[in-house]
Order: sequence, then structure tokens, then C-alpha cells
Amino acid sequence: MLTTITLAAQAAQPQQGGSMMGPILMMVAIFAIMWLFMIRPQQKKQKQIRQFQNSLETGSKVVTSGGIYGVVKHINDEKNTLDLEIARGVVIQVDRTSVFADINESRATQTK
Repeated sequence: MLTTITLAAQAAQPQQGGSMMGPILMMVAIFAIMWLFMIRPQQKKQKQIRQFQNSLETGSKVVTSGGIYGVVKHINDEKNTLDLEIARGVVIQVDRTSVFADINESRATQTK
């Protein structure tokens, strides 16, 4: 009877020295899925925005991060700013990094 209880107690105890590969592989798989579906697309979008900001030219119709529509009148590469005409005769200065979209391209994608 004593040996039966001892065997049952030993069977109920978790085995020591078990493999840690299962949980590690699970964590790696979760990170890979997060990178594939969340991080990678965000990095691609940021790269496209940076390329757009660097390709801005005078006369481009753009939208700022604050939702202001305007036309680029002057680009100051030293200060990294743009002069943006938002109404006839009204020109404001904005940081180049606050411009996120080309009006013509954003309207073309909305109509599709």
C-alpha cells in the first residue's frame, strides 16, 4: 500500500529536467507572426511616406498631418520646411515631416 502511494505521488509530480524547447519555439512563432502582420507593413508604410516627403516639389498639392490642404510654394532644405499656400495669398510654413499625402494620389485611391 505504501509503495502504491509513493508511485502515485511520483507520477503526480512534474518531471524535472523537461525540455524548454516547446515554450521557446512558441515565443519565436508568436514574434514571427507579429513581425509579419504588424511590424513589417508599418515599416513599409513609413518608408513610402519618407520617400514621398523627399520627392516633394514646388507645385505639389499635399495634405499635412493636421488635415491642412495646400500647394507647396517653396522648399527650404536647410531648415527642412515647406512654404504651403492654403488659400489665395495665405502661405504658412510647415515642417517637411508633417506632410503625408499627395492630394491627387489620395483622391485617386478613394474613387477606386
